[in-house]
Amino acid sequence: MSISLLRRFSWIRRGRIFAPDGRYAWMYSHAQNPAVLALPDRLRVYFNCRGLKGQDGNVEAYSTFVDLDRANPSKVIAVHDRPILELGQPGTFDQFGVMSGTVIRSDDEVWVYYVGWSRARGVPYHHAIGLAVSKDDGCTFVRYGLGPILTRTPEEPFIQNSPFVLKVGDMFHMWYSTGLGWITQGGAPESIYVLVHAMSEDGINWRRNGTPCVPFLVDHECQTNPSVIRIGDRYHMWFCYRYGLDFRNADRGYRIGYAWSEDLESWHRDDTLGALAPSNEPGWDSQMVCYPCVVELGGRLTMFYSGNYFGQTGFGYAQLAED
Repeated sequence: MSISLLRRFSWIRRGRIFAPDGRYAWMYSHAQNPAVLALPDRLRVYFNCRGLKGQDGNVEAYSTFVDLDRANPSKVIAVHDRPILELGQPGTFDQFGVMSGTVIRSDDEVWVYYVGWSRARGVPYHHAIGLAVSKDDGCTFVRYGLGPILTRTPEEPFIQNSPFVLKVGDMFHMWYSTGLGWITQGGAPESIYVLVHAMSEDGINWRRNGTPCVPFLVDHECQTNPSVIRIGDRYHMWFCYRYGLDFRNADRGYRIGYAWSEDLESWHRDDTLGALAPSNEPGWDSQMVCYPCVVELGGRLTMFYSGNYFGQTGFGYAQLAED
C-alpha cells in the first residue's frame, strides 16, 4: 500500500450501510462496533445490537453480522438471522450481553474477542472480555470457556471492554479499554475508561500493566474501540473518545481520534492527521461518529464506523481520499 508515513489521512464519507429495522426482537436497535472479516467473495461485518427493553427497563446486547459485496461495501448481500452466541448462563460474565470487539484468523479458525455484560448493584453494569471460536468462517461460534480471558485485577479493578487484537510475528497484542473509576452526575454513576495495552504468546493468557497508552484531550476523557493497522514501519490507531460527563449530546459525544506508534507501546496522538468528525450534513452521522474499524480493501484504507446515539442510527463507511 503506497501511503506516505507523513501524510494526512483524509476521509471521504460513503454513507450508511445498515441499521436494524426491527425484523427480529433481539435485533431491535443499534449497529455498534463494526468488525470486518474478509472472505474470498464478501466482507463479513460483525456488529452489536440491542433487543427490546424488558419490563424492568433493561436491554440485552447481541452480536451478529451482515455480508457485504467486496467490490461495493454499501451493498448488503445477506443479514444473519441469529446471534453468533447466545447469552451466557445465569451468573456468568456474559449473562446479559455479548458484544463482539475484534475478529481475527488463527490458523484454520476464526476467533472473536468479545465483551460480556453483567449487571451490578451500585453501578449499572460490569464488563469483561471473552473469547469464542469458529470453524466455519465465522458463521457459528463456541465459547472458549464460561469465564472471561480478561477481567478485573488488583491493578485494574473496574471494567474491561472493547478489545482489538493484532498478531505481530509470534506475539499477540491487544488494546482495550479499562476503567479508571465511576463518577456520579445527577445521581447516576458514569464509567471513566482509557486505552491500555496487553501482550500474549497464545492469544489467551495476557500480560498487562494497565498504563494508559494514548494521551487525553478532553475532561475525564473516555477512550474505546481502538483499530490498529501497520503501514510501512509505523502503526496507526483510530479510536473513539468523548467527554466523561454530560456526553449524551452532539457537542460532547463520541468523535474518532488518531494516534501513531513505532513500537506498539508509545503512541503519539495527533487528531489533525487522521480523525473523523461528525458530518456537516444532517443525517445518520451528523451528531456522533464512533467505534471505528479500519481495514485495507483493494489497496485502499476503508473505515467502518457507527453513527448517532452510540450507533442507534446504524453503521456506514468512509474511504481514504486518493492522492
